[in-house]
Amino acid sequence: MENVWLTSAVWLGLALLASIISIRVAMSVALVEIMVGAIAGNTIGLELTDWVNFLAGFGAILLTFLAGTEIDKSVIRKHFWSSMSIGVIGFLAPYAAVLAYARYGIGWTWPQAQIAGISLSTTSVAVVYAVMIETGFNKTEIGKIILAACFINDLGTVLALGVVFAKFDYWLALFGALTAAALWMLPRFAPWFFAKVGHRVSEPETKFISLVLLGLGGMATVAGSEAVLPAYLVGMALAPAFLADPELPHRMRIIAFTILTPFYFLKAGSLVDFTAVAAAAGLIVVFLAAKMASKFVGILPLTRAFRFEKREGMYTTLLMSTGLTFGTISALFGLTNRIIDQQQYTILVTAVIGSAVVPTLIAQRWFQPAFKPIEDAGAAALAVKKEG
Repeated sequence: MENVWLTSAVWLGLALLASIISIRVAMSVALVEIMVGAIAGNTIGLELTDWVNFLAGFGAILLTFLAGTEIDKSVIRKHFWSSMSIGVIGFLAPYAAVLAYARYGIGWTWPQAQIAGISLSTTSVAVVYAVMIETGFNKTEIGKIILAACFINDLGTVLALGVVFAKFDYWLALFGALTAAALWMLPRFAPWFFAKVGHRVSEPETKFISLVLLGLGGMATVAGSEAVLPAYLVGMALAPAFLADPELPHRMRIIAFTILTPFYFLKAGSLVDFTAVAAAAGLIVVFLAAKMASKFVGILPLTRAFRFEKREGMYTTLLMSTGLTFGTISALFGLTNRIIDQQQYTILVTAVIGSAVVPTLIAQRWFQPAFKPIEDAGAAALAVKKEG
């Protein structure tokens, strides 16, 4: 029988090792966890049990939700066209480039090429948000613009996957209706509920949010969608409440980054099979290069047009070139539904994981812009109330 305690000790030991390495080398812990997971998965082996998959999945959901709460309406209104344009082009450019290469360059079938294009069209909200929190850029205008553009980019990915492959039925309509109702009710009910229960050791606020996220995530799964999608929307709906109470997201980040997200990033790394990677290394590099090159061709000129500073433009383009959550979800969707085979899945997932590491590492090492915090949380909350 599986010894759950020893297994969990191994996973958390790897997470602690990744934290120590990230501190010593001044690199994002999310990237180090991915690399540690890849090494461990190919040496000692990491068993992906049901409980590991649950913790990793919940980590992705909670991290995506927290990223949504960072969307500041005042900043988005101020930079609407830049966020929207970067997000839309960030999806369309790699989708078209990778799809064309897969279909006409290496002869994959049209559905297989579509899976490739969708998988590599993403921007990783999980990685970008983790980096923003570690560096403090979630409190800057450039950080909030990037997070908003990430949302638009990944919304395009999810819609593409849904339009091309989803089954339009009763369950999908019910999921859409429930999500819309939740997004309408939460900004009204949640602040009242938070004020009533207050800050307690039992964390009723965190439990309430987790209930909403898991409930909508479950309905998304039944409808053939993904549990991560409603999490971002719920985060955006509750952003004003979180801006008014900075202690709440701080407590939730502690829960997420301590016990949940390490499982997510370590698991992502463990999916890389070094043997399969060596056999298809050239193709993986081409897919990764196609994604990054198309992102640069599409996004970098936009940062110039919207008068970003040079380093901010490069930083934005590099972070928009990342991919992880929706990329692996899309590739796994293709494998599960027998659209692509195991080898194609390995190629795509490795390229996706590579895009989580390579552009982020370059961005942090050489193109991190000057830190320019916007107004503090209290002033921001006051501004939101006045606007409301």
